[in-house]
Amino acid sequence: MDIILLLKAVILGVVEGLTEFLPVSSTGHLILVGDLLNFNDDRGKVFEIVIQFAAILAVCWEYRAKLQSVTTGLLQKHEAAQRFTLNLFIAFLPLAILGLLFGKAIKAHLFAPVPVALAFIIGGFIILWAEKRTHTESIGSVDEMHWRDALKMGLAQALALIPGTSRSGATIIGGLFFGLSRRAATEFSFFLAIPTLTMATLYEVVKYRDQFHADDLGIFLAGSIASFISAFIAVRGLLRYISRHDFTIFAWYRIAFGLIVLATSYSGLVSWSV
Repeated sequence: MDIILLLKAVILGVVEGLTEFLPVSSTGHLILVGDLLNFNDDRGKVFEIVIQFAAILAVCWEYRAKLQSVTTGLLQKHEAAQRFTLNLFIAFLPLAILGLLFGKAIKAHLFAPVPVALAFIIGGFIILWAEKRTHTESIGSVDEMHWRDALKMGLAQALALIPGTSRSGATIIGGLFFGLSRRAATEFSFFLAIPTLTMATLYEVVKYRDQFHADDLGIFLAGSIASFISAFIAVRGLLRYISRHDFTIFAWYRIAFGLIVLATSYSGLVSWSV
């Protein structure tokens, strides 16, 4: 097996796992890192599908007790379980509908390092603005949410169709604007990732089915393991972090990272693909 290719797989797996559930945009990071590693062709796209699914599994494992409770509640027709499931479905719809309508156009024009860098910077300033506002909490946990709250979160998530925006960032910061506690906004973002990313994965698998080859099993496995472990660490770490801190550090990271990409691009130091 090509050791260099295997190393690239592990690096991208770690990048996916660490950034998928933090408000820093996993898609943006994968575009940029994939560009640097020259691993952004159709083969790279298929690889991203696999490691994204591994990150989803990490969230499922972390919240396995909650998911089992919801499944049992649905079978027993418990109102709380039904409401939670309905909220996830409602929140999933905006991105699904808009993605089908505008996904191709967005990928054709915005999936490149410079547009991603601009989205990083803009998103960073929005987070700073959100943190400077007075945060009034009216919803303390995901079980207190109603369908209107879920719809608002879904509309916020739809902003993540713009690469570099961050799906988790849009939902978490959107949740703060909508009166959710930090933990409720963060956990609902995690739960919403399960149907959203699973459906996106299935769609991409069908789309790129001809690109799956048995010879790539080794890099798929290496990248998936790296993605699962790093995503598990990121999810637990973020929940601990927000219990004592706000999201300002992620805002400054986004702004700094975006400025570096723009500076290296326009100076010619790095030949980003555009």
